[in-house]
Amino acid sequence: MFPTRGGAAAPAVTLENCAREPIHIPGSIQSHGAILVLDSAGTLLSHSANAAAMLRLPLVLQTTLDGIGIDPAVRQLVRDCLAEVEGGEAPPIALETIIGDARFDCIIHAHQGLVIVEYERRDVPSDAVSVFALKAHGAIERLRRQKTVAALLQSAVDQIRVITGFDRVMAYRFRHDDSGEVVAEACLATLEPYLGRRYPASDIPPQARRLYVVNTLRLISDVGYVASPMVGRADAAPLDMSYCVLRSVSPIHLEYLKNMGVAASMSISIVINGHLWGLIACHHQAARQVPYSIRMAADVMAQVLAAEVQALEMRERTALIEHAAELRTRVMASLLRDEDALAALTPHAGELCLSLGAGAVIIVDAGRIHVHGEVAPEVVAAVLDSLPVQGADMVTRSGRDDWPAPQRAACGRWVGLLALRFDAAAPGWLLALREEQTEAVRWAGQPGKIIAHGPLGPRLTPRGSFAEWRETVVGQAEPWQAVHAIIARQLLAEMNTASVARHMVADKARSQLLAMLGHDLRNPLQTITMAASALERGGSQEMVGRRIKASSGRMARLIAQVMDMSLITGGMRLGRSREAFDLVPLVTDLVDEVQMARPGITLRAELPACAMVNGDPGRIAQVVDNLISNACHHGQAGEPVLIVLLKDADGLLLEISNVADEIDADSARTLYDPFKRSGHQQKRNRDGMGLGLYIAQQIMHEHGGGIAYVYQPPRVVFRVRFAPGA
Repeated sequence: MFPTRGGAAAPAVTLENCAREPIHIPGSIQSHGAILVLDSAGTLLSHSANAAAMLRLPLVLQTTLDGIGIDPAVRQLVRDCLAEVEGGEAPPIALETIIGDARFDCIIHAHQGLVIVEYERRDVPSDAVSVFALKAHGAIERLRRQKTVAALLQSAVDQIRVITGFDRVMAYRFRHDDSGEVVAEACLATLEPYLGRRYPASDIPPQARRLYVVNTLRLISDVGYVASPMVGRADAAPLDMSYCVLRSVSPIHLEYLKNMGVAASMSISIVINGHLWGLIACHHQAARQVPYSIRMAADVMAQVLAAEVQALEMRERTALIEHAAELRTRVMASLLRDEDALAALTPHAGELCLSLGAGAVIIVDAGRIHVHGEVAPEVVAAVLDSLPVQGADMVTRSGRDDWPAPQRAACGRWVGLLALRFDAAAPGWLLALREEQTEAVRWAGQPGKIIAHGPLGPRLTPRGSFAEWRETVVGQAEPWQAVHAIIARQLLAEMNTASVARHMVADKARSQLLAMLGHDLRNPLQTITMAASALERGGSQEMVGRRIKASSGRMARLIAQVMDMSLITGGMRLGRSREAFDLVPLVTDLVDEVQMARPGITLRAELPACAMVNGDPGRIAQVVDNLISNACHHGQAGEPVLIVLLKDADGLLLEISNVADEIDADSARTLYDPFKRSGHQQKRNRDGMGLGLYIAQQIMHEHGGGIAYVYQPPRVVFRVRFAPGA
C-alpha cells in the first residue's frame, strides 16, 4: 500500500494507514472489460491499456466521439448521456453490443463532468438473461411477503443464489461496533457453513464502507485477474472510479478473498437512511461473470429488501414509542397528582423497566431510593456514587470501561446504564440498568491483521485463516438502541416539566406555611398572654394552668408538624430507627392516654394478644395518635371511637373509626395534601394546618404500608396497613 521511494524509510504500518488506501482511484481496471473516458465535448481523454485490442479500435487520445469508431448505438447513448449530465453527473444507461465474436454489456454514465464508457465481457446469451430477469421478479414478490427481518434475509440469500448461481450467498448484518455477523446463508452442502460467524470492523475500512454506500453492487469476476492500467495524459488527475463497474480492487482485498478460497465475489449493499445496514455477499470457488442486467435485478432486490427491513423496524419502533407514550401519560398523571415523586414513580417501575429495555430500574428522589430488580445494595451505592453532580441530564454507559474508575468493579454485572436526572434540585434520578452480556463470539478466523513484507513494502495483511476462532467477550452490555434513547429523552422532558410544576407548588406551599404558622401560633400565644394577665389579677391557678398547658401543647404540635414537614421536603426519613416491637401495648397506651385526656369521649379497642411489627415505634405512635385524635375531633357526640387491630394474609390492619357524615368527594381527594384548610369548617378542628394526615401517610409509606379512607355508614373509617415484616 505504501512503497518506499529513493531509499526513504517506510511509514509506520497501522490500521489508520490501511484505512487511507485510495481505493476509489486505483488507476487500473479488472481485465474482463475495457474503459473509455471522454470529456463534456465528447473528446477521448483516457482509456484502459487493453481497450484498443479488446474493442478492436485504433484509439488516439484527444480524438472526438465521431472519430473513435465505436458502434453507432453506443455512440448515440454517449450523446444521450451527455445531454442528461447535471452537476457533472448522469445515471448509468446500458445496452448489449457485439464486437467480433464477443458479446459485451456496455454501461455509460457520467461522474465529475466526465463520461465513462465501460465494456464488460459477457458469455451468457440474451435469452438466458431474460429468464433470470423473470426469476428476479418472482423473488421480489417473495421478499414482500416476509413478516420478519430474519425471514427477509433468509429469503433474499436463497433467491439471489438461485438467480446468480454463486456457491455461497450470505447476509451480513452490521452491529453497533461495525463488526458484521452472518445472519442468513445459502450455500452448497459441501461447503463449511459460516452462519453465526463474526467479522471484525477492520475487514471493511471506512473508505470501503463509503463506496458500499455510493455504489451498492460490486463484482469481482476473477480474483486472479491481472489489472489493466489506465492510459492518459501524464499530468491528468487520476480517474475517480467510485461508480465504475470495472474498478480494480485493492490488492489487500484480493489477498483476503484468496485466503478464504474465493475465486469470484459479488457484494450487494443494504443501505437504510444513507447508512450501511448490511451486505449480501456472494462467493464462488471458480471465476464467475454475472451479466450486468442480472446484477441490476439483484440490486433491485436488495433495495426492496432494504425498504422492507426499514418498514419492519419502523413498525417495531413505532409500537415501542406508542406504548412508551401511553406509559408516559400515566407517569405524568401520577407525578402531577402525587407530591411525592418517589411514591408516584414506584408503581410504574416495572413498566418503565420494559419500556427502556432494561433489566432493573432504580428511582432516586431526595435521598430516598426504590429498586426494581435484583440489584444488590452495594451496587446501588456504586451507581449513585458514579452519577455526575452537574452536567448532562442524560448519561449512557454500555460497558465497564465507560464507568468512572472507582466504580468499575463495584457496579458488578450491571455495566449498562441509562440515567435520567428528572429533578436537579432534589436530586431526582431514574436509572435504567442492563446486565453484562457474556458472549462467546464465533469469529471467522482470529480478528486481526499482521505485518508482512511484499512487493509494496511492509504492510498490514488480512487474516490467513478463516477457521472458526472463539472469543469470550465480557464487560459489555447490549448497547442502548436509538429507539430507547428517543423514549428516554421524551420521558425526561415530561418528568422535568412535572418537577418544575411540583417545585412551584412547593414554593407556594412554603409561603402558605409561613402565613399559616403566623396565624395559627397567634391564638395559643394570645391565650397564654391572657392567662398570664389573669394570674396577675388573682385568677384561679388551676383554670389558668389548664389553659396554658393546652395552648402550649397546641404550639408544640404545630412546631413538631412544621419540623416534620421540613424533614420530608428536605428528603429526610421520618422513621430512621427500626426495631421489632409489639403493636398491641403501644395502641393500648395511646388509647388510655387519649381516654384520660378526653373523659367525655368513649374509646373502644379490639386488639389481639400480640402483633409484632418492625419499624420506628415513636413514628408509628405518631400515626396512631393522629388518627385517634382526628376521630375524636370529628366524631358525633355520644358515639364511641372504635380501634380495631386485625391480622390477615397481607399483614396487619388497624381500623380507627367514628360516627360522622361521609366526607365529600372534593375533601376526600385532598385528605393527604399538606396545608389544606378544610378543617377550619369544622367547629372542633379550627386550629390545624392540615399536616397531620400528610405526615402520617409519609411515615406509613416509609414503612412499606399506607393509609386509606373508606365510608361504612354510619362510620368514617381510616385503615392503616402494615406490610408483612414492616
